[in-house]
Amino acid sequence: MASAFAHAAVAAAIGSLTLPDRTPRSCWIAGVACAVLPDVDVLAFRFGIPYEHVLGHRGLTHSLAFAAVMAGAAALIVRRAVPPGQWSRVLAFLFLAGASHGVLDALTNGGLGVAFFAPFDATRYFFPWRPIEVSPIGVQPFFTRRGWAVIGSEAGWVFLPSAVVTLAAFWMRSRRRRNAAAPESGASR
Repeated sequence: MASAFAHAAVAAAIGSLTLPDRTPRSCWIAGVACAVLPDVDVLAFRFGIPYEHVLGHRGLTHSLAFAAVMAGAAALIVRRAVPPGQWSRVLAFLFLAGASHGVLDALTNGGLGVAFFAPFDATRYFFPWRPIEVSPIGVQPFFTRRGWAVIGSEAGWVFLPSAVVTLAAFWMRSRRRRNAAAPESGASR
């Protein structure tokens, strides 16, 4: 799995591309939650559910179906904060943030793959190119030499690209707002 930090960074990048201007903080927080929440499946280990089971790690909670249901539930939670006429953009953000979790995990170099199509198909998938160092499971093992190696790997493959996308999107938005606010040249005198 990728770290929770990496999943949050990707959600922020997705939000910068999909969310409307002045989207309330609650929508952003819901998107980050959708990106991180699929790893709740690590609790399955405590109940004796094996990794490779559809309810195991990187199983159902990492699927596109789960991302869709989770996005719908999150959208209902933040519905009052959604700007008028922007429901579909916020819902798309929440779905893409949730779906990004499995995509990022399929780019790691460890684990059993991701069940993108669960519960309909339990087959696990990885991408052919897997440059991201797999993160240790749990908080305590993360803050070790291996955990810091993961952060180093994610810095180049996740954090830097996410930061570039986010900054570019916000720069484009501010440029668009400036251009919209500027008086037209050659307007009536």
